[in-house]
Amino acid sequence: MNQLNGEERFYKALQDIFVGARVAGQGGFINLMKIKGDYYRQIEKHLRADIERAVAEHPGFRNELYLKLHDFFDRYFTQNGSICFDKTAFHNDVYEKVYADNKDVALFWKTQMLYYVKTDTIFHDMPVEFGVLRFFFDASGIEQKKMNEKRDVIFSFRKVEDGIIYFDTRYSENGTKSDVGEMLKRIKKDVPEITEPDLLRAFRMFNRQSECDYFINKDAEKFLKEQFMLTAGQYYWKGAEKWDADRVNELQALKRAAFMVIEFIAQFEDELARVWNKPKFVKNANYVITLDRVKPAIAAKIKKHKGYAAQADEWNTLGIDKASPKAPIDTKFFKDLELDILAQFENLDESLDGWLIKSENYQALNTILPKFRNKVQCVYIDPPFNTGKDFDYVDMLQDSTWLTLMENRLELSVDFLKTDGSYLLHLDKNASHYGRTLLGLCMKLDVSNEIIWDKGFRGTESQNIFQNSHDTVFFVKMTDDSVWNQPTQAYKDQEHGRYDQTDEDGRKYALVKRTRTDGSVYYGKTYPKEEGKSANDVISYIPTMASTNKQRWNGFQTQKPEELIQVFIEATSDPASIVLDFYAGSGTTLAAAHKSGRKWLGVEMGDYFEHVTLSRMKEVLAAQGNHEPCGITKDVAWQGGGFFKYYELEQYEEALANCKYADGDVLTRPDQSVYEQYVFLADEKLLAALEPDFPGNKVDVKLERLYDNIDVAETLSNLSGKWIKSIGKDKARFADGEEVAMRNLSRKQVKPLIWWEKEYESS
Repeated sequence: MNQLNGEERFYKALQDIFVGARVAGQGGFINLMKIKGDYYRQIEKHLRADIERAVAEHPGFRNELYLKLHDFFDRYFTQNGSICFDKTAFHNDVYEKVYADNKDVALFWKTQMLYYVKTDTIFHDMPVEFGVLRFFFDASGIEQKKMNEKRDVIFSFRKVEDGIIYFDTRYSENGTKSDVGEMLKRIKKDVPEITEPDLLRAFRMFNRQSECDYFINKDAEKFLKEQFMLTAGQYYWKGAEKWDADRVNELQALKRAAFMVIEFIAQFEDELARVWNKPKFVKNANYVITLDRVKPAIAAKIKKHKGYAAQADEWNTLGIDKASPKAPIDTKFFKDLELDILAQFENLDESLDGWLIKSENYQALNTILPKFRNKVQCVYIDPPFNTGKDFDYVDMLQDSTWLTLMENRLELSVDFLKTDGSYLLHLDKNASHYGRTLLGLCMKLDVSNEIIWDKGFRGTESQNIFQNSHDTVFFVKMTDDSVWNQPTQAYKDQEHGRYDQTDEDGRKYALVKRTRTDGSVYYGKTYPKEEGKSANDVISYIPTMASTNKQRWNGFQTQKPEELIQVFIEATSDPASIVLDFYAGSGTTLAAAHKSGRKWLGVEMGDYFEHVTLSRMKEVLAAQGNHEPCGITKDVAWQGGGFFKYYELEQYEEALANCKYADGDVLTRPDQSVYEQYVFLADEKLLAALEPDFPGNKVDVKLERLYDNIDVAETLSNLSGKWIKSIGKDKARFADGEEVAMRNLSRKQVKPLIWWEKEYESS
């Protein structure tokens, strides 16, 4: 073996760590790859010099040192450069870490120390050939996914040149599709033998590129140093044939070299974690309010406004009568009247019935936690079950990835709950075993009930097994004093039916068919409390929604019945309390909460946010539309009305795309060694939002340099945890009386949003 072979292999692996898989396209991740590459090119010379010094006194150990470095670092990095417990060979010694602190049972998975970011395809420019046909796909136009939303690649024909058919590619927006017929017509002019199956086959071959899970290590330095010491103990020290001073010194040199590399890697990984965890800007905020909650003078202005025609078109699309007093106004059509509408309310946030947020849910939970900490009474989530099926969102994750995704978000979401709150986690056979383990072993939560929803046999599975006809909902009461309201109005069983009748005293009862001894039939009243019944942990009276059910929003495949969610919400929360669902999907939890007199907080990231989740809540407010009345509308005599806010959040990909990092020397502190200084301290990051050289302790914040339509009041409300009392043209007032200007904010106010640093550095 060539003496430099170990060195070459090590530096090749190190370069792969920083650059990862090369991806074509646009977006924040592409920017990240450039940043990582530039960073590595600047530090490599320092690493080479320092490692050379580490082995200078052990020339015979040189190649072995590099091979050991290569083997160690190559073991812990995935194809995109993420650091995880991946291909380690000393799994037999894992228990030494897992069973610390006298635990008798623990849960371990290989991505446990990571933040899960998203799953995306690593697209490259790609030639495709079969038969006599030749294609070339240009992937440079694909903008990487901002979130974990499901998005299809669409193709557009560019040209035929030298017999090669060229295509441009990009991700679909708002459900747009490739126009196969039009493309085929144009291509046939130059390649008459091509057929539609040929074209679709070529598209499938391009789409068959590698999919990759993206992660960020929570504490890369701690993790890698710990793993190195475990590796050293398992392989370098155990079973050694000799233990003379030279061998000990060689292994000490190896440790020093490894720790140098780890410290550099950790700097970059820590920076990514800070971008991931930084509070996110609120963008494109609007309000939806029914006309009956708007003062007559303002309602008159609305009807004369230039945006009224567009509003009327939306009502028509949703099937809402524009003459209805409960017709929902969306302020996106009336931005110049928005402040007049909001000025009607003495306490704006307290007056809202809900908040609907378009965002990847970790980013949302992390951003809004200060505002909603300990304010939610019920959390209900119906997350992806890890089925491997193709729904309206990514639901094909590896078990370890699913565990990391859920653990990251469960950990944050528990902090939203009040001390008398409850948590409901809805899963099925594919993930229920992991879900209960996460709640118990990782979250230290005691599961009060394992509720079985017998949703009915659908007859779609093989006949040689017990047919699956149920889901599992884990119910956690945060304390013994958690709110509990005996479910009676929504209570139904196979014997008595639904308690949907009301007597002269306002009590709910069911009319039950009974048979006299002479065989005649009559209907008698049955009261749930008189029956002495209490809700048990098997719900068998609410069937699943058929795939052809007209109440399904745009055919949303995993939509749950409002009746089911109503049982959970009414049992675990009081009227006017807040219900949180950060996997809002089609909006069933939000709809059931609103109709049940609760406030709600919903997060959804899907491409269907506007035309499913948001549109559904508008129909709920109207109590009419293409789908309404539906669900529990008639059971609770829902008449409509409401007021909620919806907005988008800046996403991790967007922050990365806007971040500015130095092209020059990242090592700027001559008074510190390269291992002591934080190399990202002097970088601009998102400081482009500030006007330079502004006098005093004020900065002229030009947020439009970053994003259009930033909602400063909501951004600062999330950041400070203070609820909004009122919003004016130039300033907002919080509930505690503090007033904040929309411009000229203090450095302290904006710093967490646009510039971040290591905790120990001064601000």
